[in-house]
Amino acid sequence: MKIVIPKEIRAHEFRVAASPETVKKLIGLGFSVSVEKGAGLGSAIADEDYDKAGALIDSGKNLYKDAGLILKVQRPMLKEEGTDELSFYPKGAILVAHLSALTHPQDVAAYAKAGISAIALECMPRITRAQSMDILSSQSNLAGYKAVLDAASVFGKAMPMMMTAAGTIMPAKVLVVGAGVAGLQAIATARRLGAVVSAFDVRAAAKEQVESLGATFVEVESDTDAETAGGYAKEVSADYKARQAAKLKEVLETTDMVICTALIPGKPAPRIITKEMIKGMKQGSVIVDLAVEMGGNAEGSVYGEIIEKDGVTLVGHANVPARLARDASQLFARNVYNFIAAFFKTETKTLSLDQGDEIIKAILVVQDGKALTEKETR
Repeated sequence: MKIVIPKEIRAHEFRVAASPETVKKLIGLGFSVSVEKGAGLGSAIADEDYDKAGALIDSGKNLYKDAGLILKVQRPMLKEEGTDELSFYPKGAILVAHLSALTHPQDVAAYAKAGISAIALECMPRITRAQSMDILSSQSNLAGYKAVLDAASVFGKAMPMMMTAAGTIMPAKVLVVGAGVAGLQAIATARRLGAVVSAFDVRAAAKEQVESLGATFVEVESDTDAETAGGYAKEVSADYKARQAAKLKEVLETTDMVICTALIPGKPAPRIITKEMIKGMKQGSVIVDLAVEMGGNAEGSVYGEIIEKDGVTLVGHANVPARLARDASQLFARNVYNFIAAFFKTETKTLSLDQGDEIIKAILVVQDGKALTEKETR
């Protein structure tokens, strides 16, 4: 079976879905691998590196000839977006990528119309067996780290306490909103830089993880569990939101930097920090909104821009993992390889898409040109 690694063409995307390391492993499984010319340049991977790993460097329509597996980072662009990537895909091919299937159902319909099968890696279940395939965790980990560096780069003072002959500089106070993978990495990074860190999450179970990293947990009492069976946060009641807002407003008045990471799968990001809260923050404070692509946790943050509101800098960088493209690509590629290796059938040299497996059932959104319903795939 032939595997194709295209060059990503969406704005702000510098990652690639395979590394020379994983190309070599895929060839070892029995695949042939074709990499589009220049596909790895945004991740500092030269065509020659893929060539040495055993891949064929190709371009144009010939790239997709006889393709069985197409490995991408981002969902393919459709005709309505200016470039119809699907027009190159042969019928019967299997597309594996971060498809944002829950928020782009029109794309799923297009995959079905094109007669392909589609694997949405972002729907990978949170079970032990799937940890090595979890692209959301690997990419969020890097995003949480980078978010703190981004905040520090625009913050007008030092992060750690400094005792000098001229006086003492007090450490920065950092609040992390959302203690998932990105949030926990943000906590660890801010702590390493010497900041005093606190964190908020609607999931009570996050408290132990936050405190284990040396941060203070901002607690809002709740009578309900705000965690899904898969470990993600879910929407909370209006009463809880009111108590949450009052507590956060108080905390934000003394906070220097905020890292926002809260997301609800398949839904707009919860609005946690309001304009009124921002007005109450200290002049020169910074908010980095990692949820900005899904509408943002902070009111007023703008996707792809750094703006100032009421003396507070709001950072809304696009595609933060891609800003660490070299490492992000290496981890993404390993996630993809681990998935393929787990479901590769040696005797037929094909990928098994048996929905009897809980992983396949969760991530398969189109099979042989048939879109699967949410009930069937989630």
